[in-house]
Amino acid sequence: MGATDVHKAMPWLTLGLAPATTPHAAKQVSSEPAMQNPSAEQLRVADVMARDFEFIEPQASVQDAAILMGEIEVGALPVGTAHHIIGVITDRDLLYRVVARGRDPRVISVQEVASRPVLSCSPDDTLRAAMDTMATNYVRRLLVIDRSGTAVGWLTLADVARHLLVSDDALQMSLQALTDGPDTC
Repeated sequence: MGATDVHKAMPWLTLGLAPATTPHAAKQVSSEPAMQNPSAEQLRVADVMARDFEFIEPQASVQDAAILMGEIEVGALPVGTAHHIIGVITDRDLLYRVVARGRDPRVISVQEVASRPVLSCSPDDTLRAAMDTMATNYVRRLLVIDRSGTAVGWLTLADVARHLLVSDDALQMSLQALTDGPDTC
């Protein structure tokens, strides 16, 4: 698979391919210093967070939560409203607090099994600080709460990984070498 095929399969992936050169091609020199990709210490949560996310009402059934999570392909939902979050319902909550205990998902409300306290970060926090919070608390997502106490985003470990990996020049060069190398398969 060539670089073009990889880009077609994963259009969100920017490979940063070098221009084709020949022995007679003029060498391009830039007077600007090479830009470093921002690190987790430089990036802010606002740079990576999802701004479009769904809430579920506390009185909704666990079955309704599972259906909504499946429809929008997420592993968790904040419970409440942007101005009043009472918990977060995760796929693990559904599995361990409902299914494993043989409880009826049609009659159990989301608020009965939602995770609390709600772990969060600020849009102005560094990505490193948010990742440290995730690691310390063994969670894969954080609600992003602004200074007024309103939920303004959702930061997931998958979003962080995707952002950091796609913007990593060394990784991109390795991918390019793998995709442009001789076919050995």
